Amino acid sequence: MNKIDKISEERRSIGKFSKGKVLFGKMFFCFIFLWVMFFLCSLSVFGMEHICHYGWGFKKNHDHTTPDIGSYEKELEGTSSYYVGDINQKELFLTFDAGYDNGNLSSILDTLQEKNVKAAFFVTGDFLTRNSDLVFRMKEEGHIVGNHSWGHKNITKINEEELKNEIQKVEEKYQEITHEEMKHYFRPPEGEFNHTSLLSLQKLGYKTIFWSLAYQDWETNRQHGSLYAYQNVMNHIHNGAIILLHTVSKDNKEALGKIIDDLQSDGYVFKTLDDL
Repeated sequence: MNKIDKISEERRSIGKFSKGKVLFGKMFFCFIFLWVMFFLCSLSVFGMEHICHYGWGFKKNHDHTTPDIGSYEKELEGTSSYYVGDINQKELFLTFDAGYDNGNLSSILDTLQEKNVKAAFFVTGDFLTRNSDLVFRMKEEGHIVGNHSWGHKNITKINEEELKNEIQKVEEKYQEITHEEMKHYFRPPEGEFNHTSLLSLQKLGYKTIFWSLAYQDWETNRQHGSLYAYQNVMNHIHNGAIILLHTVSKDNKEALGKIIDDLQSDGYVFKTLDDL
């Protein structure tokens, strides 16, 4: 081997060694990162418990049974949280999220009044401020008005004092409108939660209401017709279902009457959150 070949061989060896060091460094960094994240998620250290949070969801099925919520079951343990009622009874709970109104809600209330069905409406501060007449009508017609936070904030990213403030501002505005105290039912904005936030809500005297039946209905520029809304409810209905619909959906507004009629014909009974 001549001198040039030796130099080339040495450079190749050095290159391989350097690449090995880089690969090892990357693997070591990934290991440390995963370990740190696991550590922070496992322990409430220095107030870092808010790092771990989840978006509510479940595995849908078409056999009319309670959907599987997987590991979320453990997160709900020891908290005043609900996502389903009595799975042995043909009972249903109709709930709506009302972050704002685009003109659909009056018609929804008309249908509920016509069918004599009571629902729960989870409202934000903006909704209370802009639509006090609708809030008063909800109360007068026997519906539950629930708390959806003042500013529709992710409750896993605020501390307990901030959460308390978000909730109390809604309570105060509701009482100003209706001259009655708000019932203590809360729905986390966008379904974001963790065990710590659920315990905080429980400490504030609230029941957290998730859901076991919902579909992507909130995009007002992507509505698919009343049949689409109807099928999404009827195909996944099950005993004890807590149904989540958004009031801004034109499809929901148009399908609601038939949904109620056909579910009642199938033997289902609509109950209120007070019956949970």
